[in-house]
Amino acid sequence: MASYTVLLLLCLSIFLIASTEVMMVEGRVCQRRSKTWTGFCGNTRGCDSQCKRWERASHGACHAQFPGFACFCYFNC
Repeated sequence: MASYTVLLLLCLSIFLIASTEVMMVEGRVCQRRSKTWTGFCGNTRGCDSQCKRWERASHGACHAQFPGFACFCYFNC
């Protein structure tokens, strides 16, 4: 029973440490809709390339936004 408790506490500790690091990374990345992409965004690789080259972003990706998909660029805040 004691080994089960130790294992459970170890897993919980690892989970808390990992989730804290993810939140710190998320806090430093800002997202905004691309100012240079026009039309439907169906090619994330193209969006990523354009965000990096034209808008000096860290990366880009296509995401759903009414009424379709738009290119979003991610910057270090």
